[in-house]
Amino acid sequence: MNKVKLSSEKSVSTNSRTMSLLSQLEKINLDSVLGEADNARYVTSKILHLVQSQEKTRKEMTSKGSTGIEVILSTLENTRDPQTILNILNILIELVSIGGGRRASVLVTKGGTQILLQLLLNANRESPPNEELMVLLHTLLAKIGPKAVNAVSLGKNGVVELMFKIIGPFSKKNTSLMKVALDTLAALLKSKTNARRAVDRGYVHVLLTIYVDWHRHDSRHRYMLIRKGVLQCIKSVTNIKLGRKAFIDANGMKILYNTSQECLAVRTLDPLVNTSSLIMRKCFPKNRLPLPTIKSAFHFQLPVIPASGPVAQLYNLPPDVDDVVDESDDNDDAETESEIENEIEDDKDQHFKNDDIETDINKLKPRQELGRPLEELKMYEKFFPELSENFQECDLVSEEPKPFVPDANLGGPIVVPTAGEEVSAEANLSVKGISLKESNSLLTEECNRRPAFLELPKKDSIKDSSLLQQNDQRKLLPSCQCLSQEIVKGLDRISLQNSTKSDQYYAGCVIKKENKASLTPLACSKTCEHVSPCGGSLFEGSSVHLGKLCCTGVDSEEEDSRSSSSGEQVVLEVSDVSPVHDCDLYIEMVKNTKSIPEYSEVAYPDYFGHIPPPFKEPILERPYGVQRTKISQDIERLIHQNDIIDRVVYDLDNSSWSVPEEADVLKFNSKFESGNLRKVIQIRKNEYDLILNSDINSNHYHQWFYFEVSGMKTGIGYRFNIINCEKSNSQFNYGMQPLMYSVQEALNSRPSWTRVGTDICYYKNHFSRSSIAAGGQKGKSYYTITFTVTFQHKDDVCYFAYHYPYTYSTLKMHLQKLESMHNPQQIYFRQDVLCETLAGNSCPLVTITAMPESNYYDHICQFRNRPYIFLSARVHPGETNASWVMKGTLEYLMSNNPNAQSLRESYIFKIIPMLNPDGVINGNHRCSLSGEDLNRQWQNPNPDLHPTIYHAKGLLQYLAAIKRLPLVYCDYHGHSRKKNVFMYGCSIKETMWHTNVNAASCDLMEDPGYRTLPKILSQTAPAFCMGSCSFVVEKSKESTARVVVWREIGVQRSYTMESTLCGCDQGKYKGLQIGTRELEEMGAKFCVGLLRLKRMSSPLEYNLPSSLLDIENELIESSCKVTSPTTYVLDEDEPRFLEEVDYSAESNDDQDIELAENAGDYEATNQEDGLSDSDSTRILLS
Repeated sequence: MNKVKLSSEKSVSTNSRTMSLLSQLEKINLDSVLGEADNARYVTSKILHLVQSQEKTRKEMTSKGSTGIEVILSTLENTRDPQTILNILNILIELVSIGGGRRASVLVTKGGTQILLQLLLNANRESPPNEELMVLLHTLLAKIGPKAVNAVSLGKNGVVELMFKIIGPFSKKNTSLMKVALDTLAALLKSKTNARRAVDRGYVHVLLTIYVDWHRHDSRHRYMLIRKGVLQCIKSVTNIKLGRKAFIDANGMKILYNTSQECLAVRTLDPLVNTSSLIMRKCFPKNRLPLPTIKSAFHFQLPVIPASGPVAQLYNLPPDVDDVVDESDDNDDAETESEIENEIEDDKDQHFKNDDIETDINKLKPRQELGRPLEELKMYEKFFPELSENFQECDLVSEEPKPFVPDANLGGPIVVPTAGEEVSAEANLSVKGISLKESNSLLTEECNRRPAFLELPKKDSIKDSSLLQQNDQRKLLPSCQCLSQEIVKGLDRISLQNSTKSDQYYAGCVIKKENKASLTPLACSKTCEHVSPCGGSLFEGSSVHLGKLCCTGVDSEEEDSRSSSSGEQVVLEVSDVSPVHDCDLYIEMVKNTKSIPEYSEVAYPDYFGHIPPPFKEPILERPYGVQRTKISQDIERLIHQNDIIDRVVYDLDNSSWSVPEEADVLKFNSKFESGNLRKVIQIRKNEYDLILNSDINSNHYHQWFYFEVSGMKTGIGYRFNIINCEKSNSQFNYGMQPLMYSVQEALNSRPSWTRVGTDICYYKNHFSRSSIAAGGQKGKSYYTITFTVTFQHKDDVCYFAYHYPYTYSTLKMHLQKLESMHNPQQIYFRQDVLCETLAGNSCPLVTITAMPESNYYDHICQFRNRPYIFLSARVHPGETNASWVMKGTLEYLMSNNPNAQSLRESYIFKIIPMLNPDGVINGNHRCSLSGEDLNRQWQNPNPDLHPTIYHAKGLLQYLAAIKRLPLVYCDYHGHSRKKNVFMYGCSIKETMWHTNVNAASCDLMEDPGYRTLPKILSQTAPAFCMGSCSFVVEKSKESTARVVVWREIGVQRSYTMESTLCGCDQGKYKGLQIGTRELEEMGAKFCVGLLRLKRMSSPLEYNLPSSLLDIENELIESSCKVTSPTTYVLDEDEPRFLEEVDYSAESNDDQDIELAENAGDYEATNQEDGLSDSDSTRILLS
């Protein structure tokens, strides 16, 4: 109590002393007696001491009703004593520095601007000027200037003009004054009024002249801060369109380009190079995309036009409107100054606030509702025959199911997909091959003994005996086959056009072994007449000699005898080869695939298949300064326009376009399933701008690409720029590489997609997005993905893709092979057509479980009462990794692994492996043919526009109606901006934890079981990261599958599983880019997780450690440590780069982040983990 009393007395004493000193100072001002200068000096020094040491003094002097500021300013205006002036300026600097914008405003409203301006004018007249006084004045003005209203006030009083009188060409005198004057000027020019005043008076040219002068004379780089100060002034004035025009007219691009190039050799000058790059990028004249329209090059007329939304707007656009660019290229400059006030003060709490999180508990609580009448839902009964099948006609065993033996499976066992050395003991059967004749007879036998209830519709089954009875020399196990090098030049592409007799293609059944002494070709006895070349004969003559199979695993005596002479036989482990790829079957599937452009060509990678490369592919280390180098090269286009070729070499919009004939020009193609490339323009000899196609019935979503390149030379670095990307950031900035497939490498027994490219970065470019394409916003720009590739083979045919392609036809082939290879006595496998898509393609629905042990009542009951697991994937076509994960899941479920058998005996799996077939087929990135994101249609799907979603939801509603809710629903996705694999789930309590409604959630009871499966996966799957998982429900995601299935259907464990497109930054795969092997392994591990979930929910059946049974308690205890509201909101988890290139801010009021003067490589940290979308778009990234 005594301490409190003493403290209070001390406070009163301090306040009384401050007021007493101010009173003395006021009296001195009123008396104006000669000789009072000493007293004023003494009093102001005492006040300065109190202000420097007492926050209460500062508050008292600037509080409402206080006359402290008036007294200080009055003294400053009247005194002529230099020391008193210095004391008062230091007092004001202290008050403004700590108080921020409010105290600066108090100083301005009390008339401080005019007094400081007069003092500055008087000081400037002195010769020589008092440098200490000038520095203090400029320091104070620089602190006041950033406030818009203050800057305008100072500008009206002529401070801008005065600053230009102080700054000037190179001089070693008064450099401190020059520095603070430049800081003041940069702050003042952030006001658009002042910036316009500077432009009107021709000061942009003055600033450039001053910069060049200092650049030339500062040869030892001692005055870099002054040089950067000049650049900051240029940066501020070019925030307005008039400033950018003046900069271009003053030849600013060339000046800054030349000076920055001269600075590149000195690392300490990087801040100058970075700021120059930012200014040049900002001032680069905005260009329109060289397209007739930003709508897709392909048109599909919808059966129903939505009443509102982007698609409706698209259809309502007048036919003659130019949707590529607006009349203005930037934000309108007619904004009032008040619109940019308070830009700092009110943002302090925004960093931690996320308005997207649902806070209404009533909306969060699951409310199970069918949504459709029960009578209507009975239409889905036909998709659940397992609930009524009695198996009386099936030959079932009454004892334990017989285990698989290697020679009982077509082409060897389906091995559990694993990555690296993670091969389970049960799966590693070391089966490298099987007799071909035996395989073929087994295939026929399998088809003949398939039970009736497993049969496919006729159009989905292969009944052609020519396909079932493969040639004895045809190998079924390997995933691809290769053609000899003699035909690679004539092999333009595989075509589906009608063939003639002279265009017969002998489908890889001839195996030729080359030897220096002799050639011993083997005869071919099978033709595939459905394959013909495009634009010429693929093979001529009646017989063709093809190269050996890319990756054989045949152990037959016949095969051994062929390979022994040459020693060229390549044998791969079964675990490395997908047993479900069949080239001929793929062609059959493609024939039934309906595309809007009516594709007639097949891409080689999809035909040959893909085998993961045997080597690791590390995340690419980003070279320092790569982005500014690319921006400089782009700026050269403007400076040296005569060097630009600007020639269209590929164009989907121009029907009269022809392939260039020159030998040194690359040839491009994307006219095949899932292809996406709209236009290519040759910029320089070895540089090409690429433009992607919009999703059909949309004018954006440019991200997925898949195209063919040919006509290349070796030893040359070709630069590819994809110039119409839309996202503000990409994993291409964090080590991700695009994928390339070389046909020549495939012919050399390496049929693999591999990560390629150097000098990769992603940055904001000078192509302007129209407001139509940007949701009504003006001034938004596109982004560029740039990468450089050096090809290994001359005149190769190579394919590039955003991620590992997985087409609809591949899925159909995959499912067909799985059905033909399974053991129907052990596995219940059924493939149905859920519905037809808008384009008339079938949407497959797969059912997998174990056959009942017998047709006895108890076994049938156990079969029917198994809980359901409902899985779906590929609702977003560009997220191809989701299909590879699904492939791993399907192959595991169909494998002979004992755990897989246990899993089948535990659950019934309902799987929709591709929710958006049309989008996949036509190369869309996110939408279906309706032009809408199908994962935003689950609340109210339209049966005419969103049939796959409507009927997928109907299946779940039917299960809810018959009281058979799935134990787990999981939708497989891919994530473009984060690493690892992770899950999103739904939790009321965790959602509330991230809002201010904590009181409402204190008493909320919630089953924590939704966290169990992700936690299991974090312990079993090397690529899975629990730390990236989120269980928050957002308003913007309320119509996604995850939230609707949780809220409306009532499935507690409803998830989205996101797989990275890039790689991992934790666990076993840390530092590696993700491949198909790891993705398939994730699909298999997901199944293993489901089995463990079953065992944990039935602990009495299994001997498990008690620690595992307590897992849910552990999860809830740790859940309070969640640091991010949701990783959907946290679209990026990467640190910023040191390079100051603000390509992510959409306005031209660029942030100014001070860089270390000695710029070095930035060590990546996770400091940005807590950013929201709005925050992340403001990060300055290189």
